[in-house]
Parts: sequence; structure tokens; C-alpha cells
Amino acid sequence: MENINRIGFDNEKYLQEQSKAILERVNQFDGKLYLEFGGKILYDYHAARVLPGFAPNVKMQLLQSLKDKVDVIMCIYAGDIERNKIRADFGITYDVDVLKSIDDLKWYGIDVTAVVITRFTGQPAAMAFKNKLELRGIKVYLHYPTKGYPKNVDLIVSDEGYGANAYIETDKPIVVVTGPGPGSGKLATALGNLYHEYRKGNRAGYAKFETFPVWDLPLDHLVNTAYEAATADLRDVNMIDPYHLKAYGKIVVNYNRDIEAFGLLKKILEKITEGASVYQSPTDMGVNRISAGIIDDEVCQKAAYQEIIRRHLQSFVEYAMGRTGKDTVERTTEIMRKVGAKDEDRRVVEPARNAAKEAERCGKGYAGIYCGAAIELHDGTIVTGKNSPLLHASSSMILNATKYLAGLPDNMILLPENIIDSVTHLKKDILNGKNVSLDVEETLIALSISAISNPAAQMALQKLTELHNCEMHSTHIPTPGDEAGLRKLKVNVTCDPVFSSKRLFVSE
Repeated sequence: MENINRIGFDNEKYLQEQSKAILERVNQFDGKLYLEFGGKILYDYHAARVLPGFAPNVKMQLLQSLKDKVDVIMCIYAGDIERNKIRADFGITYDVDVLKSIDDLKWYGIDVTAVVITRFTGQPAAMAFKNKLELRGIKVYLHYPTKGYPKNVDLIVSDEGYGANAYIETDKPIVVVTGPGPGSGKLATALGNLYHEYRKGNRAGYAKFETFPVWDLPLDHLVNTAYEAATADLRDVNMIDPYHLKAYGKIVVNYNRDIEAFGLLKKILEKITEGASVYQSPTDMGVNRISAGIIDDEVCQKAAYQEIIRRHLQSFVEYAMGRTGKDTVERTTEIMRKVGAKDEDRRVVEPARNAAKEAERCGKGYAGIYCGAAIELHDGTIVTGKNSPLLHASSSMILNATKYLAGLPDNMILLPENIIDSVTHLKKDILNGKNVSLDVEETLIALSISAISNPAAQMALQKLTELHNCEMHSTHIPTPGDEAGLRKLKVNVTCDPVFSSKRLFVSE
């Protein structure tokens, strides 16, 4: 079969253009630029999905190439620490994501200069996080809500406003200001330090490292529409930038929050810089050369179309899990109608649902639950699995996929009965588990044990890496063990908003 993974994006072209644009922006000021990072600095899987070929850590490669010129400030909103806000793609809280990001940056040879806990109002969890970081030798600043924000510019740009928060010491020409997600306080942190710089007589500057929406792609381009789907919970809407159109007579794309905030932001920048702001539009502020890396527009549009469907399916699951409101589901449904998409346009959806129906027909489910799963391999082949008393549907699917990739017969047994019996005995009789069928994580461990004495299992084990970035759908929300295993396999998962157990609490 023809390989379906056509490349639509060239990382090297993007790196060259984006690096050049950043250095040009630094030179617009007196050798000091506060660069607010929009989107994820690491593991940008959304970009990787809508721009096939985009490396999830390409931004990190860019910073690594500039590391002698870069300081990094990490921001996190105290309220997000207090309520344990989750980063969905890793299933970890924002404070844990900060710790992970610090470790990841260090691996790339870049130390985080400081962590700023923003809008701090005495939250105990935020103080505990501050203590944890300081005990590990990391500099932490507490920044309080800015007085006068958002209406009183004179108070905002004063010693009682931005000046009330401590100046963050940096010594490199590029200061990257980042955080685990939207609302982290990156903008206020950057502008606060910019205020202090001007008080010290340093004519520094501010800019945004942007990825989406792509300003020089059409408003209705599917890559830009996919950004709307990805930010449905924030109600982001792409718009023609009216400030840019007025100033330059040129049609470019931005989004509602940036456009709505620009009037205030321009006044703040002009107040800080004593009228020396160089920006006439929110698009002016961005440094975004993503379009330079797009080498096959058709491929990127098709990938973005699939991402819109993925986000729609995900919104129903997030709603079922209580992580988002009904308005998010309504927003993704509206976007689906706009582009003429339906869930079944994702090739793995219907086969997964058919596998669940087959499990029900055969009576081979577990405890009255019939689940199906399907994965699309890189050659376009779709492999399915269904649940049973021995295996979760996703576990069955993984074993079937590895057998196909290894050229093994479909009826070949990869997990001997004695290994399955040993694991189920541990789960049921020793650990008092209620669900004894093997989830994905347990199946992978069992497969690795079987591979010691079973050459076929060894062949299948070696094929697991070929599942990376494959598309998958499940008819049920993955259990924690399924979710952890699939994440490690780097599979792009969607699912129907149906729980895999009749129990309210699922821990296995």
C-alpha cells in the first residue's frame, strides 16, 4: 500500500526563517528583547498533527541554536496550582509540567533563569510549590495582581502597578517568557520587566513568538480553523486584523483575544516606552514564520481537517469527564459544520465501532461492556481489536497490529497462558483488583516478558515503535492503564464519550 505519511512541513526552512526574524527583532531595540512564547515551547503535538513533518520540539531546537543569547523565565498562575489544572496531552498538572519543562530545557542545555508565580494572593499550594522549587536551587518570584488592570493605564504603568512586582534579573539579549498554558501570566511578567528596564534606562523591547493562527495564511485556511477547534474552550475566533488593515492596507489573520487586547496593550507599551512603541497592530508584535516551512499545502489542509474532527471528538470526552462545559462541545460542533466534516471522516472511527458491535454479537465483552478499537498504520492498513475477559480492546488491537507489522499469522498466540494467568492472579487475588483483563500498559509488560522465550513475541515487540504517530480510535474512554500505555507508544488517540466500566471510580 502507498504510505499515507506525506510530509507537508520543512523544519529546516522554518528554523532558518524564524531565527532570522527573531534576531532582526532584537536589533530593533537596544539589544534586549522580551519574547513571550504563545503556545507550547515543548511537545507541540497540535502543530505536529496539523503540519505533517513539524517536529514537536522544533522550537526547542531553535532556542538551542540561540542558547548563548537566551534566558528563560517560566510563569505559572497561582490559581492553576491551587486547582490542579491539567495539561491534557500529558495528563499532568500545570505545576508538574513546569518541573518537567525545567528538566527538558536542561536536557537541551538551557537553564531556566527563574520561575514566576503570577497573580499570587497567598494560595497555600502556590507557597508549597515555591518552597519545593527553592529547595532544588531554583529562583522563584512571587508576582501579585497588577493594580489598575485593565482600565487604569496610569496606575498599571507605575511603581504601584508593574513596579510593585520584583524585577527579574537576566543578562542575555533574548528573554523567553513561557508557561505551561494560556493564562499563565506571561504577558504581565514580560511587560512588568520591560517597565523596570525603562526605569533603569534600558530601551528594551517586547514581542510574541507566535505559531497559530498563521497570519499570512487565509482566514478560512484549515490550518487556521484547526487552531479555533483547539482553543474552543477559550472561545478563540480568527479574524482579519483591523489595526493592520488600517495601518498598512494589508489583510492578515489574528485572533479575537489579541485584537481585543491590542488597544490597551498599545497604550501600556507607549506609556512604558514614553511613546516609542513600534507596533501598529497585534500582528506587528508577532514573530511567526510558520508559513515559510509549509512545503505542501494540500497535505497540511488534509491534516488540519483531521485535527478538527479529533478536537470535536475530544470535546465530547472532556465534557463527559467534567473538564469542560457544554459550550465547548457546541463550539467544536459549529466548526465541524463550517468545514463540512463528520466524525466518520476520521478513518478509524467506524472500524472501531464495528469491532465493538462484533464483540457484542460474539458475546466476548467483559462484564456486559463491549469495546472496540482501531488503529491506522503508516501504510494505510486499519487493524482492529475488541475487548474480552483477558484483554482490553486497545490491548488486543496493539497485539494484532504488531502481528501484522511483523508478518505473523493473525491466530498466533503472543502471550502464553501462564503469563496471563500470573498477571490476572496478581491483579485479582493479591491486589484485589476488580478488572482482571489486561490494559495496554500491562500488555506491553507481558509482551516483553514473553519475548524472552518466544521469538514471535520478540518480533512483535520490535514493531511497537512503528505505531508512533499512528491514528487510533476507541469506542470507550481509555482506563488510566490504557491511557498511560498509549501515550508511551505515542499514538494519536480519540474515543467516544462512553465509560469503559459501569463503576463510577475507575483506577485500573
